[in-house]
Amino acid sequence: MSSTLGRDKPGSEKLGLMICGHGSRNRGAVKQFAQLAEGLRARFPDWPVEYGYLEFANPVIKDGLNKLREKGCTHVLAVPGMLFAAGHAKNDIPSVLNTYQAQNPGMKISYGRELAVDMRMVRAAGARIQDAIDAAETSVPLHDTLLMVIGRGASDPDANSNVAKITRLLWEGFGFGWAETAYSGVTFPLVAPGLEHAAKLGYKRIIVFPYFLFTGVLVQRIYTATDTVAAAHPEIEFLKAGYLNDHPQVIDTMADRVQEILQGQNLMNCQMCKYREQVLGFEAEIGLAQESHHHHVEGLGAEAECTLCDEICTGACEKQVRAAAHHHHHHDQANGHSHDHGHSHDHGHDHHHHPYPHADHPLGPKSMDKTG
Repeated sequence: MSSTLGRDKPGSEKLGLMICGHGSRNRGAVKQFAQLAEGLRARFPDWPVEYGYLEFANPVIKDGLNKLREKGCTHVLAVPGMLFAAGHAKNDIPSVLNTYQAQNPGMKISYGRELAVDMRMVRAAGARIQDAIDAAETSVPLHDTLLMVIGRGASDPDANSNVAKITRLLWEGFGFGWAETAYSGVTFPLVAPGLEHAAKLGYKRIIVFPYFLFTGVLVQRIYTATDTVAAAHPEIEFLKAGYLNDHPQVIDTMADRVQEILQGQNLMNCQMCKYREQVLGFEAEIGLAQESHHHHVEGLGAEAECTLCDEICTGACEKQVRAAAHHHHHHDQANGHSHDHGHSHDHGHDHHHHPYPHADHPLGPKSMDKTG
C-alpha cells in the first residue's frame, strides 16, 4: 500500500472518505455495513470517514457528505459498498453524488469503482465455503460435490455475468465436481429452480453459497429455498455457507478501491455495460440518463425498518407478503374483479425502470409466485 495513502496532500486539499451503501430494512444488514465502515476507518486513521445509504436506512449519503463538509473536507473519495456495477453503482449513487456536488461547489467528489471480480474477493468467498466444509459432520470428496453460487440478480447482464465468473473461479479453485449459478431475484434462474436443476445432476453434496456482503431477507430467502429443496431430496447433503460480511479480504479490496481513486485508476469496466454498448437483448438502453430511482425511500430509517425480527432475518416479512397476496387473490376473485384498476405501481414517483426484456422467463421472478 502506498505510503501516501491516508494522508492529505500537503498544502492543498483536505481529504475525506465516503462509503456508499444501498441500505436495508433489516437491522442486521445495517449493523454489518456499519462494521465494514469501521474496518475502513481503521485503515485510514488520518481521514474523516463517513458512510450513508441510498434507501431505507439512516444516515443517507447526503448526511455523510454533510458531516465531511462540516469537518472541512474539500475532496471526498466516495466508494460504493457493492459487489458489482449494476444500476445502483452506475446510476443511483453517481446521481446522488453529482447532485450534492452541484449544490456544494466547494467540495470535489471523486467516485471509485465497485468491489468487482477481484482475487481477494474470491479468497474471501473461498474462506466462507471452506468454513462450511470444515463444519460438516461428514466428509464428501470434492469431485462428488456441486457448488451453487447465488448472486443478487440484476437487470444488467454484465453484473449477472460477473457472478458466473466468480462461480467459475471458485469451481476451478476448489476442484468441485460441478458448479451452478442462480440469483435471488430480478433475473433467472432463481434459487429454487436452480437448486431443483442441480439436484438432478447426481452429486452427493450441494454447497449453497450466497455471494452477498450482508444478511437480510434475500439471504434468508436463499436459505429457506435450500431447506425446501433439501427436504425433497434427502439423498443429497445440502450445506449452507455463510455470506461474505466484513471478511478482512473484503476490507482489503475496498481499501484498494480508495487507493485507485488517488492513482487515477478508478475506472469501471464498461466494455460490456448495457448503457454504453449494444448488449444482446438490451439495445434500447444505450445512453439512458444517469438518475437515481431511490428518492422516495431515501432515509426512511425507523419507518422502513423491519420489526418482525431482530438482527437475524427469519423471513417473516416474506410470509406476511405471501399471506397478504393470497388474501387479495381470493378477495379479488370473490368480488369478480382484478386488483389492477388501471393505475401503475410507481406511486406517483417520476422515476422509471426500463422494462427487463426477460421478465417473463419461466425460471425467473414469476416462478416465485406460489400464492395462487
